[in-house]
Order: sequence, then C-alpha cells, then structure tokens
Amino acid sequence: MAPDGLTLLQSAHRARETMDRLEAAVRAKGMTVFARIDHAAGAVAAGLSLRPTEVLIFGTAKAGTPLMAAVQSSGIDLPLKVLVYEDEAGATWLAYNQPAWLQHRHGLPAGLDATVAAMTLGLDALAKAAAGSV
Repeated sequence: MAPDGLTLLQSAHRARETMDRLEAAVRAKGMTVFARIDHAAGAVAAGLSLRPTEVLIFGTAKAGTPLMAAVQSSGIDLPLKVLVYEDEAGATWLAYNQPAWLQHRHGLPAGLDATVAAMTLGLDALAKAAAGSV
C-alpha cells in the first residue's frame, strides 16, 4: 500500500533498465534532467549495502515556475522526482509524488488546476513508459 500522495508502479524491467528508460523518456520530452542519484552506490561508498535505489530529478520551468510563483514553499517538492527501487522480493518499483497531493500540501490555488492536471498526465505517462508492461 502506498503512503498518502505517493504513486507506486511496478516495472517489468530491472531497476537499472527502468531508470535508463525513465531518463530517456524525460529527455525525449525535452525536459531537463537535473540529477540522477544512485543511493545504492552511495551506500557502497560508505561500506553499507542497499538494493538498487535511484532517484531522477527532472522538470521544466514552464510547469514548475507557476507553482512556485503562487506558493514558494512548493519549491521544496520541485523539480519533480521519481524513485526507482528493487524491493526485497526482487520486484522493481517506481514511486513518485502525485501533483494533486503537492497542490493540497502547499495550498496551491485552484487557478493552477490545469497545470497540476497536465503534470499528472505527463508524470504518469513517463512512469508507464519506463515501467513497460508488467
């Protein structure tokens, strides 16, 4: 069960391939990739172990700026990010914040409903493209 405001989507691919597919889909849409963070590699560097766990941080100023201009605290949740991880059973998952939840969390005005809806559709499409069919 997903925590409030979080979408979980199982991938048909291994974690690395899922993240590679996600990054390619984001770039193909003309969005900026700000960072790809490999938490598992960080764990290894610290002498610890962690199943594959990566975060992709990406976005476009056209979508995010109106939200931050309306309520600057939304900048803590922007740009968007997607977590790709392998669970204890070996399944790969994508996890990401639902834009409507971010709207509620920050009290974004109803005038941004269309932007939030577009972000939702785009994020869901990117995740599904990365996950493939399960």
